[in-house]
Amino acid sequence: MSKAQNDVVITGIGIVTCQGVGKDAHVALLTADKAPPTIVETEKFKPYPVHPLPEIDWSQQIPKRGDQRQMENWQRIGVFTAGLALDDAGFKDNLEACGTMDMIVAAGGGERDTNVDTLIVNEGLKRNDRELLLNEKLTTELRPTLFLAQLSNLLAGNISIVHKVTGSSRTFMGEEASGVSAVETAFHRIKSGESTHALVGGAFSAERLDMILLIESINAHAIGDWHPLWSRKPEDGGGMIMGSLSAFLVLESRAHAESRRARIYATMDAVEGDRGRRDDGKFEARLERMLAPAKQGLEGATVVFSGTTAIPDLAQREKAVLEAQLPEAAIRAYSGISGHGLESQFPLGIAFAALAVANQAKVPPFDTTHEKAMAAGTRNAVVTTVGHVRGEGIAVLSAEA
Repeated sequence: MSKAQNDVVITGIGIVTCQGVGKDAHVALLTADKAPPTIVETEKFKPYPVHPLPEIDWSQQIPKRGDQRQMENWQRIGVFTAGLALDDAGFKDNLEACGTMDMIVAAGGGERDTNVDTLIVNEGLKRNDRELLLNEKLTTELRPTLFLAQLSNLLAGNISIVHKVTGSSRTFMGEEASGVSAVETAFHRIKSGESTHALVGGAFSAERLDMILLIESINAHAIGDWHPLWSRKPEDGGGMIMGSLSAFLVLESRAHAESRRARIYATMDAVEGDRGRRDDGKFEARLERMLAPAKQGLEGATVVFSGTTAIPDLAQREKAVLEAQLPEAAIRAYSGISGHGLESQFPLGIAFAALAVANQAKVPPFDTTHEKAMAAGTRNAVVTTVGHVRGEGIAVLSAEA
């Protein structure tokens, strides 16, 4: 594709998953000869498996102990990873650049009071007027400061405090769709000339009883042993295995990146999010329309980093569309090696894709039974995210040269 000064390019990547801390650990797994190792915790929350957080030295990106202590874990993970992205882009100590940088974060509502959740669930087993019960407990059991301590925009606030990113700030809520909206907003602001550089991403802590309850309440959580993603069956539970993870990206206009001679990982050619009903073929039709940019003008090997939830029916419907629309592409379901990250899912897929494109990786199959090997290194990447309840997103990335 031809290059333009308002192209949106990726110049910084911060990534943390169970597979490791930082881009080098993830480049290693994307360029390996065999599938990444399975890193999953099956005992702590039995019968629910989770992909755990790796060992992290928080002081590398959050030097003040006081800052570390006042954050919940999902905030620590995000602030740490945002620092990795800023470091990687060469912005970490550039106060002028950080002072004019847009920040767009996808965040959940913080961690819950598990004791109150347990009380409500137990009381709900004894009563049928559960709406009344819920209102009673919300007014009598929650401590007044709980909601103040769990505001979703505290992640962005802490990034501003720790890393001095003090340009415009936006926080999106809404599970997987919030991650899509965050990236899409940054993309269009840069593409239109409203912004020159932005920090965008999210963080998720999976090792929480409240999150397991949230997913299992709609019968979506996998149960028992870990299985490769495309191989999960309804009898193994709902399919989803959550992961403690975070991904932040530094996006810039090509003109801005080239003016400071930044390393460019990949060009972001298109981003789109949408939502709607999924019955009567509407889901398939929507995905086909959104995949149109992935079929135009891309040269060389293409990898699809599917952010599928692993809910069996939904996963198979997505895979059927991808195989029909992009028959030559190699599909890699990254939740199978990292876990599912809700708000962080879309930024995580883009981080994987950018690293694969920049390193021309022959990405090994993550599920060897259902994913084909690559004959050539990655030149283009498509990232999908399909929300476990609603919302879809597509991004298309291409190599620089």
